[in-house]
This record gives sequence, C-alpha cells and structure tokens, in this order.
Amino acid sequence: MQDDERELRIEEVVQPVLRDHGLTLVDLEWRAHRPRGVLRLFVDKPGGVGIEDCRRASREVGDALDAAALIEEGYDLEVSSPGLDRQLRKDREFRWALGKQVQCWVAGGEEFRGRLVDVDAARLTLERDGERIELERARVTKARLEAEVPWPRRPSVL
Repeated sequence: MQDDERELRIEEVVQPVLRDHGLTLVDLEWRAHRPRGVLRLFVDKPGGVGIEDCRRASREVGDALDAAALIEEGYDLEVSSPGLDRQLRKDREFRWALGKQVQCWVAGGEEFRGRLVDVDAARLTLERDGERIELERARVTKARLEAEVPWPRRPSVL
C-alpha cells in the first residue's frame, strides 16, 4: 500500500474517534522508518488541546488502528497539539487556520500578515486593519500561524 493511500485509510479510521472526543484532525504524518514507523496526529479543539485530551485520544485511536490492521509493521503513535506557530502546508491545515492570524511569504521574499479569512484552491485571503489581501496560492512559498498568546496582564500599581 502506498503511503498516500495508507494515510487516507488511517484518516477514515481515526476521524470518528477524534470527533467523539471533540477533536479536529489538523494534520496526519506517516513516516515508515525501520525498524518502527511513526504515526503523528496533530489535533485541536476550541479552547486548545491538553495533555489529557491527547492521552485519551491516543489510547482509543491506537485500539481502532489495531482493529483495522492498516499498519502491519511496528509503529509509534504520537498525538499532540498542532503548536502555536505551526507551519501550514496542506489544504486541511489552511481550512483549520481560518479565522486565525497567519504570516505568509511569497516568491520574491515579500511577507504578509493578517487574519486568514478565506481559502480556496487558487488563493488565500488575509484581512488586516479592515483591508483584504489576496495571495495566489502558487506564489506562497511558506505560511505559518502567528502565535496568539493571551499574556496575563499585570495589575496597575499606583
């Protein structure tokens, strides 16, 4: 079985388990290393993913994958958060990032930042300060989330 086909079949098995836990699959990576492969699932949910979310999902996803017998060789399963400044590569990742702050570089080195408001096969649309910026997907050389960390405010001292 080809890796692309394997990833699609793995996705079919893991999606229902993740949905039962209120999780969204952001990305899936299969690396066939010897002697053990590595399957990485990057998941998210509103409000963010915690360690306990990953632990529970990992156990149930592992059981579902074992029952489906899609991976014959030994492998390690990793379930984690996508990260605060994740690089965006696949369509699924761009769709997941809708509404989030992103940073994009286009051929020629120009850099754009803004909230990702639309994604289609031909372009990405960012919004910044009320202005819409359309970027041709074919020209985007790199895109990543911008970390949006709500830092605690210090109380004012008078």
